[in-house]
Amino acid sequence: MKNPGETGSGLRSLGAALSDVMRRTGAAIGMVYLRPPGDSALRLAVLSGVSLEFAAPWMRVAPRDPVPVADAVAERRLVWIGDREEMARRYPRPGLVLPYPFSLAAAPIADGPAAGGGLVLLWPGGHAPQLSASEEDAVRAGCDRMALVLARAVDRGSPVVPGPQPRIVRPSRRTPGPIEATAAVEFIDRLPGGSCALDLNGRITFVTADAADLLGAEAEDLTGALPWEALPWMDDPAVEDRYRAAVISRRTTSFTVLRPPDHWLCFELHPDATGISVRITPAAAAPDRGDEAPVAAPEHTAHSPLPSRATALYHLMHLAATLTEAVGVQDVVDQAADQITPALGAHALALLTTEDGRLRVVGHRGYTADAMARFDSAPLTSDTPAAHVLTSGTPLFFGSREELARDYPSAFVLDSEGAAWAFLPLIASGRPVGSLIVAYDRPRPFHPGERAILTSLAGLIAQALDRARLYDSKHELAHRLQAGLLPHTLPHIPGLEVAARYLPAGHGMGIGGDFYDLIRLSGTTAAATIGDVQGHNVEAAALMGQVRAAVHASAGAPPGEVLARTNRLLTDLDPGLFTSCLYAHIDLRHHRALLATAGHPPPLVRHPDGHTQVLDLPPGLLLGIDPAADYPTAGVTLPIGTVLALYTDGLVEAPGVDIDDATAELAGKLAEGEALSMDGLADTLIGHAHGSAPRDDDIALLLLRTAAPS
Repeated sequence: MKNPGETGSGLRSLGAALSDVMRRTGAAIGMVYLRPPGDSALRLAVLSGVSLEFAAPWMRVAPRDPVPVADAVAERRLVWIGDREEMARRYPRPGLVLPYPFSLAAAPIADGPAAGGGLVLLWPGGHAPQLSASEEDAVRAGCDRMALVLARAVDRGSPVVPGPQPRIVRPSRRTPGPIEATAAVEFIDRLPGGSCALDLNGRITFVTADAADLLGAEAEDLTGALPWEALPWMDDPAVEDRYRAAVISRRTTSFTVLRPPDHWLCFELHPDATGISVRITPAAAAPDRGDEAPVAAPEHTAHSPLPSRATALYHLMHLAATLTEAVGVQDVVDQAADQITPALGAHALALLTTEDGRLRVVGHRGYTADAMARFDSAPLTSDTPAAHVLTSGTPLFFGSREELARDYPSAFVLDSEGAAWAFLPLIASGRPVGSLIVAYDRPRPFHPGERAILTSLAGLIAQALDRARLYDSKHELAHRLQAGLLPHTLPHIPGLEVAARYLPAGHGMGIGGDFYDLIRLSGTTAAATIGDVQGHNVEAAALMGQVRAAVHASAGAPPGEVLARTNRLLTDLDPGLFTSCLYAHIDLRHHRALLATAGHPPPLVRHPDGHTQVLDLPPGLLLGIDPAADYPTAGVTLPIGTVLALYTDGLVEAPGVDIDDATAELAGKLAEGEALSMDGLADTLIGHAHGSAPRDDDIALLLLRTAAPS
């Protein structure tokens, strides 16, 4: 069992390494991501230089998320973004929600064959267009140091895993003595105007009497509050946007705000790694803003639990950008839960759809599985708010448990923690597709502005969910089609042990042209084939079925002739798609195989003594290009105990990985699996491929081991 103390020690060591690399490079913000065991996504584990609220949209990064750290980890390379224009061009999603001047580097933290995490560093605007050599060396040294921390923790049997919230690392500063602190306060009080200090979360930590007078509030009411919460006239998205710009870019910024009824104030923000110093002075004259809109009645009061408008807009923009890239229903659930809970300060969320006249829970956060089981399968006619909003299309808001219990005494959520709820219909193209439940741990008034934000969120999710359900339906149909084209079972052949695996591509339609087959020719001979049709669509799968049928029809002929006949058929069909294929004629009586290839990856052979080699076959042209192409044959001996591995390129191809190196690494894994069964060996090879790097292609694998006939 993992020792929590040891895990905490590992996070502290990562924090120390992060502080060191930030000091050496001059980076203002740093993040360390780790991949928890059994999870393909990266989780934010350590954070420095910025508040958790800023990092909330990036707490979880999926392998294919279009953000720099995902690419850095997947491709095992350093990613550099020189300015915000480059960010907007290469990574529109983060560029949309962070339109501030900064530079960014992301690098993989490797703790073995695969990157176990990633490092992200941000520099203030004005950094040179490229990393200097010393900065790049410091980044790589920092990643190596972090990788060593992870490796040592694994050796101790206590791998470092991210906590529920990232560890916050603050820069160390000298604490002044009483005399020095008093002198500093007196110095500040002598300056004209007012002064206050904000921490990285934006909360006021210090305010002078003159600043409080200018703001029209008591100092004790301001200390510990967010300015836009304590001062309703500052609840303007533009004000919080300037604060965000100062934190991210580390540049001094200023703005002018009207304090009702007619007091214009100028704010100067001076940021650093610990917070922001603010100078407040009366503005000489009102800025030229054109016709000012009247000040609306505030919805935010001091210490209100509601998110500011800027915060809500920030998360709305990020959720909108994220959901455009969500593929399946689970993608929508994960992205919605990751964005909504921090954006709205919610503590739980559930997403429900309708199926056969009943509610179906498709995802949740913050609720227990037992609580969700009570929702699942509830009829749409049940007297529950989740069913009511779905059938009526009208949202329901309950600011307290008493309100909900009064209107719906049998509501399932009353059996769970929560003090306020929003039940929102998910409507796409004018029809309801589900319900969204957002729960809060404290009562709240649900002002009209917040209700509008929640309704907008539900609309975004509904559209994404509708698209995702269509994708999932097509995905399932595609897999059924492909399953029908691949062999359901492989024939039993005395003297030959076999295992096969097929994994579809991880993205897109999910239907491809990879295939394999084993054909019994006689009591002592068999044919094995594997191939890959270009593309990932229905056409590729249909052509795959034709190629497999053509190989079957010619099986038993010499390997070169089998491929030549299949090639002529494909050129006659002219499908516009090319196919790689490998065919092997296996003679178990004479312990020999003859092979021919049509542009297919080379097979691997593990000899009885454990030595593994990559077979160098005479090259042959891809099928479907030249009807007169020739396919030469080569032979290999197969004494008892020999393993022949046939595979498609999805097993060895990955972004940023040299295919020869990947093939050699696969051969090494094949050599290490001498004691495994064929099924165990197949699982090991597939697992190695998925663990080493994200895969964007289908994978087919066929293993054959010669054995003494039983």
